[in-house]
This record gives sequence, C-alpha cells and structure tokens, in this order.
Amino acid sequence: MSSSSDPRDPALETKLTLPRTWHAESPDSLGSMGMFLAGMVLVTRNRFIAWPVLLLAVGGVFNQHPLRTKEGGNTPWASLAMAVFALIVSHAPLMMVNSRPSGPVPIQ
Repeated sequence: MSSSSDPRDPALETKLTLPRTWHAESPDSLGSMGMFLAGMVLVTRNRFIAWPVLLLAVGGVFNQHPLRTKEGGNTPWASLAMAVFALIVSHAPLMMVNSRPSGPVPIQ
C-alpha cells in the first residue's frame, strides 16, 4: 500500500470551510415565549397579557428569515395566529351581553 493513497496522511488534510449560506436551525425564542404566554392567556383568562403576546408575535413575524432556516418547526405565523386567538378569546366575555340581571336566583 503506497503512502500517497493513505487517507490518514496528514499532508492530505484540508481546512474546513463553511458555505456562505449556511442553513442553521434558529431557535425562535420570541416565538416560543409568545406561544407559551398565549397558552397562559387562554388558561388563566388574563386579558392584560394578551397584548404583549401580540407584540411578541408581530416581532417574530418581522424578524423571521425563511431562506436561512430549515423546514419544519414552529413558524412565526403560528405564533401570530395563537396570539390573535388568545386576544379574541380573552376579550370575548367583555363583548357579550348579559340579558339577565345579576343577583341571587329566586327560590320557586
């Protein structure tokens, strides 16, 4: 076996160069935090948290880089949809009209 075809030869080593457009999995921390807080709004019905969640989701949509990320995962559009849904659900009881007067129910 000749030494020129030996793959372990240190003279055949080349420097590692990364491509210019490197596809990386970007952890969408704003989207993840927004999705968590939107779920918290839906569970606790705290309507005051829904507005910062909406701002986080809009910021996630504006900061997305679709050409540099891999397919799959949580998209910023899903976080935005969840934030809008949480905003609507948390404010819906304020817009519903109660036709019955509040107070104790009379015994019949």
